Amino acid sequence: MFKHIKNKIIACFVIGTIIFIIGSGLSGGLHFNSINDFLISFGFYQLYSYVLGFINMFYFDYLERKKWNDNERTKRVLIGIVGSVALTLLGLFFLRMLTAVYFEGISFESFISSETWSSYTFGLWITLTVVITFHAFYFFKKTQEKKVKDSQIVAKTETAKFETLKNQLDPHFLFNSLNVLTSLIGENPQQAEKFTTKLSKVYRYVLEQKGKDLISLEDELKFAKSYMELLKMRFEDGIHFSIPDTISNPELKIVPLSLQLLLENAVKHNVITSERPLEIKIYENNGFLIIENNINPKTSLEKSTKVGLQNINQRYSLITNRKVEIKNDNRIFKVKLPLLTQEIKIMKTDYINDSNKYIRAKKRIDDLKEFYGSLISYCIVIPFLVYINYRTYWGFQWFWFPMFGWGLGLVIQAFKVFGYGMGWEERKIREYMEKDSKF
Repeated sequence: MFKHIKNKIIACFVIGTIIFIIGSGLSGGLHFNSINDFLISFGFYQLYSYVLGFINMFYFDYLERKKWNDNERTKRVLIGIVGSVALTLLGLFFLRMLTAVYFEGISFESFISSETWSSYTFGLWITLTVVITFHAFYFFKKTQEKKVKDSQIVAKTETAKFETLKNQLDPHFLFNSLNVLTSLIGENPQQAEKFTTKLSKVYRYVLEQKGKDLISLEDELKFAKSYMELLKMRFEDGIHFSIPDTISNPELKIVPLSLQLLLENAVKHNVITSERPLEIKIYENNGFLIIENNINPKTSLEKSTKVGLQNINQRYSLITNRKVEIKNDNRIFKVKLPLLTQEIKIMKTDYINDSNKYIRAKKRIDDLKEFYGSLISYCIVIPFLVYINYRTYWGFQWFWFPMFGWGLGLVIQAFKVFGYGMGWEERKIREYMEKDSKF
């Protein structure tokens, strides 16, 4: 709390000093008859700065305590500026009245009768400049903070979602395996014992791999072969499978246990007998691992929850833009899993990110240099124009036209440079970068 007040005090002093220099320059230069005259003039400028500054700051704090929706940002800015203008005019009136009545000894009636609009233009111009600049920088800061916060929320949400999906594998696999074991115990106790031994090895693999985002295709195929041997122990000649012994690239990776889920689904949804065997083929083709099986639908089949396919789809969607493809022509059920190369993806992503960061950083530096150059020119030229207008003919204050025209251009330039309202550009950049990072 104290730190915020301290910052406000410092800000008001700095603004008051700047206005003192500008105002004194416009009214005849920084020439004073004595140090006492200098201190009185400087003190009045500081009085105006602190009163008007704290009025506007407290008004701004009041607006910030209210809840504003994201689509009300323009409304918030307009209310802030209009309110600041009204409060500034009111503050100027009381300050001028205080100065005239209590320090200069002028009667209240004389003060009211001598007041003109021109008495308020300088103070209002300064306030508008400060308020608009403050709003622009404040909303830029808030926008950046919101982007960071949104990114953190998305990251945490996606991480939690991914962990939930991975944790579904453990109970799902165990439930189906115990069903197979239960069947074997009644049909063939010796096979059940062998099945239990193999199951313990397979289940250990599940526990080791289910926490990973990606896994070697070679390891996953070895696991799939072991898992199919478990199923073969139960169904014997009712199931045939073909799994490649070698792969095209040792760096290829897939989502862990995706094969196990697909093999489970094939067993669950089809009749498996020696007369109508289930034939499962696994092979590579054009950057995909294809898992296909013939369709021997069960006559009395529970409605599919599609948990396995949804799990695989969602887990792939969280780590790549490449889609899992599913085809069913009522004869063959085919699933195409994208084959990924994690190292290549990371290298490509880092290269794209580094190049993109350099280009954006260079452009941002150029934009900032151009903006601050324009701002410095504005701060030098506009006071000079005001001075020329004041010295020539103050009855027609033409300096307002270049001041507001140029000022509006500066505000628009600031919005562009500091990213206010440019979220759609970042979304498009991200979209194009994601397309380029496909592999």
